This record gives sequence, structure tokens and C-alpha cells, in this order.
Amino acid sequence: MEAQSLLSGFCSNSLIPSIQNPKKPLPLTLPYSSSSLHVQSLKWVSIKTHHFLAHQRLTSQIVSFKKKLHCTSSVEKVDGITSDREDLKNGVRRKNLVVFVSGGGSNFRSIHQATLGGSVHGDIVVLVTNKHGCGGAGYARDNGIPVILFPKTKDEPEGLSSNDLVTALRRYNVDFILLAGYLKLIPIELVRAYPRSILNIHPSLLPAFGGKGYYGMKVHKAVIASGARYSGPTIHFVDEQYDTGRILSQRVVPVLANDTADELAARVLCEEHQLYVEVAAALCEERIIWREDGVPLIQSKENPNEYR
Repeated sequence: MEAQSLLSGFCSNSLIPSIQNPKKPLPLTLPYSSSSLHVQSLKWVSIKTHHFLAHQRLTSQIVSFKKKLHCTSSVEKVDGITSDREDLKNGVRRKNLVVFVSGGGSNFRSIHQATLGGSVHGDIVVLVTNKHGCGGAGYARDNGIPVILFPKTKDEPEGLSSNDLVTALRRYNVDFILLAGYLKLIPIELVRAYPRSILNIHPSLLPAFGGKGYYGMKVHKAVIASGARYSGPTIHFVDEQYDTGRILSQRVVPVLANDTADELAARVLCEEHQLYVEVAAALCEERIIWREDGVPLIQSKENPNEYR
């Protein structure tokens, strides 16, 4: 009882479970209350205890560690669109991301897993697709990520117009747009609404094998047919044309003598997954630096004086 009274003094309205096995760490689950507008959440407080034989010794151990206990709380809006929570990392606010896909969305999945794992300081708050039944859209729905259809076509009559899309992304407080296998040209309204904030990944070393008509297996077949000895993914900023924006990062892979398009595609895709996560991390940590001549560079996380 003394231990329970002590812990209650640190966190108001805490519920302290009964102590049944003092040899194990004691997890304390702190309650939360909710309303239609706000959710108040209290983080876990964990007390590590060593080998105790009785409640009396447990109580004295808790007292000795009482200065290490912290109760934190945050208030977050739950209107389905925006959040007031400021999650800072080295003074940088966590970013809101939107990903555009047209197919299976393997790069989208890699980035999403990186946001969950903490290597990307951001959250994918919405997915945009031109195919409501594609694999990427299915993955988004399975993970509670809202899906927006764009553009409006005969096949997708529920799709948004360009202006409505910009309005929708504003409502989600989107900071950056990541194109990951999205096959439609980005409308000028979106490019102008998000200057220097839209990235695309292309499966060749741009400016080679880029532009309208170069996508998917068509790129890899063209690379092999050309006799090129190297290929690889390119991440670039998006402008009003296909694959002509400023190049931000590239990764080189060899083209082997007997490569098929499928084999080359698999080799390039493996690098895409790693490269896009690295670039998304730099983007969310505000490590993209623009040179005076308009060339974007990535600032090293380990050494701020180095760029690549």
C-alpha cells in the first residue's frame, strides 16, 4: 500500500495494479479520457525492479528511484484530419507526408514502415491513387491510411479535380508529396501549391531513359537494348513535365551481360527501397540544402559540413 500511495503522488488519477510477482518489472498502464474533439493520453511509465523478496523491499526500491519517474501527457485533435501534437526531433517538427501510387506501392510500404520504425521523422497521413483497387490502396486501407482518388475519369468517377485535390491536401496539413510509381502527370495546380516539396522516383539514371512513355519495364528493356553498363534509381524534384525536375539523389547498379528486364528491375527496385527511405528521412529532418545555382543537395546527418 505504501508503494501504491507513493506512485499515486507522481501521476494524478493513476491506477496502480496489485503486485503479484515482485521479481518482474512492474508496468504501469496509465488511463486516458476522450471526448469528440480531444484525446488525452499518458505515456507508459516503467519501473525496473531487481530481485525483491517482499513488499517492504519493493517499496524502498521505488523510493530510491522516485526521481526517475516522469508523467507526460499530450493533447491531440481527433477530427480525422489534423493533429496539434508537436513531436520534435532535434528541434524539427514531425512532417506530414502524402504518397501517390498507381500499383502495388512497394516504395510506399517501405517508407511507411520507416515512419513506424522511427527512421523517417514523419507520418503518411493520406494516400493518393488513380486506381482505387491497386495494391498500394489496399495496403493503405489495411493500415488505416485514408485514400483519395485522383484524377476524376470515366473509370474513376469519384476522383477529385486538381483544385479539389489541393484543397484536400491542405486539410491534411501535408508538408511533402512523394510520388512512388504514380503514372499520371502531376497537375500544374499541385506543382505551384507545393514548390520544392514534391519528389518522384524513377527507375533509371536520369536524364537517360526518362520522359513520357518511360515507366516500369519499358525503362529496363530500353536500358538493356541500349547496351548501357549501368542503371539505377533517381529521386528528383517534380516540375510541370515528366522526369525533368532537379535531381536530388541517385544509386548505381550494374547491368550484367545476360540480364533480363525482370532481373534488372529487381536489382534496381532493391536500391529504390533503401534510397527513398534515406531521402525521405533527410527531407523530414530538413537536411535538403539548395545551392545558389538551384541544385539540391543532401546534408550529412553525421557531419553537417558534408553534402551529397
